[in-house]
Amino acid sequence: MNFLSYETSKNMLDLLQVNASRYERVALNASIGRVLFEDMVAEFNDPQFPTASMDGYAVKHEDLQSGTIAVLGDNPAGHDEKRVLNAGESIKTFTGSMMPEGADTLIQIENVTYEDGKITINEEVPKGFSVRPIGEGYKSGDILITKGTKIGFAEIGVMAGLNQVMVKVAVRPRVAVIATGSEILDLGENSDNPAQIRSSNNYTLAALFEQAGAEVIQLGTAPDDRDSIMKTFENALASADILVSTGGVSVGDYDFVKDIIPRLGAEVVYKGVGIKPGRHIMVAQKDNKFLLALPGFAYSSTVTGILYALPLISKMLGKTQPYKTVAAKLQEDFKKRSKFTEFTACNVVVEDGEYQINFKDKKVGSSAILTNMLNQSALMIAGEDDKFLEADTYVNIILLENF
Repeated sequence: MNFLSYETSKNMLDLLQVNASRYERVALNASIGRVLFEDMVAEFNDPQFPTASMDGYAVKHEDLQSGTIAVLGDNPAGHDEKRVLNAGESIKTFTGSMMPEGADTLIQIENVTYEDGKITINEEVPKGFSVRPIGEGYKSGDILITKGTKIGFAEIGVMAGLNQVMVKVAVRPRVAVIATGSEILDLGENSDNPAQIRSSNNYTLAALFEQAGAEVIQLGTAPDDRDSIMKTFENALASADILVSTGGVSVGDYDFVKDIIPRLGAEVVYKGVGIKPGRHIMVAQKDNKFLLALPGFAYSSTVTGILYALPLISKMLGKTQPYKTVAAKLQEDFKKRSKFTEFTACNVVVEDGEYQINFKDKKVGSSAILTNMLNQSALMIAGEDDKFLEADTYVNIILLENF
């Protein structure tokens, strides 16, 4: 069987056209974790006027050398201060307060002594000290948050400062997930057959896709029955943007999924990619919907779900990238096990300001070992031409966080 190269499969996936124009408005406090559908632009300066950044006295800097300065009164936060400072005058001004007109410096309380309506300067400060200038945070017209950003706590705070009661966010793509195979037992099911195994693929992938911003339709498991799988797939495509299945895509007698997908009227984009794990992956498209048939082993289905499902979800959400890829230095030698592009679970550490990786406690075996992805792991990418990589070689890794 001929396999596409990983790079070719990735480029073909990037060229697929998806519907990325759907949005909805949600309340600000309901937008956490959603993807922003429009640039967030500042309509005003922050702050809009010179503002005190601590408690102290608003003064003219040139008056500090006089030694004592008269105090006109207080200027609490939120007070619309109208007084204008003249030479030799000050106003007690609190954190967040508008600086009085005529003042150019705030001297903190700790640097003065107050007595009989005057302050004595014990220690001078530079001109402009503790005064936030107009537009220090941002200026009117600045793009503060770009379209495609996943909304977190900082974005919530900034948008609250912009008085964004409702936020325009991308509609979550709907992804249906099913694990196929007569050997699969769903959660809660019991069997006396020791040859059956507990399903994890559909739950792993559902969690992965939800973390990436999708709405997941959990279809559970299906036995190796051609007609029932066909019917399940048809029903799923009626409501989902993407259908992701695991199992039934290889070359076995009971691998029905690879044959069912074309019968659904879907056009196969490609089947078979030169990657390890997961080389029997199939990607297909029916109208504006996509079908991904992934391998049945847990590690294989998870890796291929990251590589092929996340980019489609990301494009539908309008995000710029589905995951973060960075360069990292090998802390030990690495020997490839195949002629394909390999994705190997590794441990990530940051030392001397750079990412470094090792394979301590990572088990070498089949593509079923999902535990290798625990404990803040990453995926190391070793290309087709790589055979033996010495320690201190730099490689690319996919960080398994913040999808």
